[in-house]
Amino acid sequence: MKANPHVLPKFDPSNGLEFGLYTLGEHVPDPHTGKQISAQERIKQMIEMAQLAEQAGMDIFQLGESHQEYFVSQAHLVILAAIAQATSTIKLGTSATIISTSDPVRVFEDAATIDLLSNGRMEIAAGRASRTGLYDLLGYNREDYEELFEEKFELLLKINETERVNWSGKFRPPLKDANILPRPHNDKKGLPIWRAVGNSAASAQKAGTLGVPIYQAHLGGAASVYQSRIRQFRQAATEAGFDAKAIPVTTGGFFYVRQNTLDAYREYYPHINEGMKRTNGYGFPKKAFAQGQDVRSIVNVGDPELVIEKLLQQHELFQHQRYVAQIDSGGVSMDNIKRTIDIIGNKILPKVKHYTRK
Repeated sequence: MKANPHVLPKFDPSNGLEFGLYTLGEHVPDPHTGKQISAQERIKQMIEMAQLAEQAGMDIFQLGESHQEYFVSQAHLVILAAIAQATSTIKLGTSATIISTSDPVRVFEDAATIDLLSNGRMEIAAGRASRTGLYDLLGYNREDYEELFEEKFELLLKINETERVNWSGKFRPPLKDANILPRPHNDKKGLPIWRAVGNSAASAQKAGTLGVPIYQAHLGGAASVYQSRIRQFRQAATEAGFDAKAIPVTTGGFFYVRQNTLDAYREYYPHINEGMKRTNGYGFPKKAFAQGQDVRSIVNVGDPELVIEKLLQQHELFQHQRYVAQIDSGGVSMDNIKRTIDIIGNKILPKVKHYTRK
């Protein structure tokens, strides 16, 4: 079994499954009231979410980027720098950084700076974008979708693991003995870097072949579908000579909890449906969303007992190290975000941690 060359995130099994929040910075009206807060208020809301997550005992807060209408997360690393100053213990990360349309040198410089600001709390999840409008906006060809991602992800890993970088590729000028600074203040002078995976089994397999951890996002469907993808990832890692059990897995998706399951589904569906119509161009089928009430569904919406049962079943299926919840999708009000965080901290987190400790 060969040594893994990458900077892997560290987890303590005695603390149980890590639990955190992520947001994509959506900026849409609340479908129940029609009210839409300003972009400034929405950014401040995300900073407050991170503070509340830390106070509730959660492990990580993550922010993704998007460069289209109905989002305020275009400069997600800038917002994460503000969050680094507003918090003190919670881990921070991206969910995801679209490395395909970014310069890996600048991404590393910015993320390493946040790591220094936060005393070593920063991680990167690198993705390829499910919304491709940013390719035109930032001057890239959509036909290079796969090539751009693979080349830039490879360069990001090399920068992270090599202080003096020599590199050449197709999409940017070569680097010759480049000293890329600053460096994180740890023994490896690098950051944990995850490969963000959506519905692509091939991408999960490539992550395993490279020996990098995966960040598996999910919208809906049976948890067993994602179990199969995670198995493919671990099989590829084993075939490449790595210790697959030592490479972490994160999963994340929609999350909404209320005292009554039917109330949770009635309240949350307009947020998901209307939010997706605006940001993706299509809604979430109502029948498919209602199927989330089945304990075998990956959609973590319901009363606390149902959501706990789902999270524990998913942990049994995936044997993953971290779950991150998207609780603010589709214009959920700050009052309801606070209510969800309170239920997570008081009712869900203690039980999930208790039953997943090793």
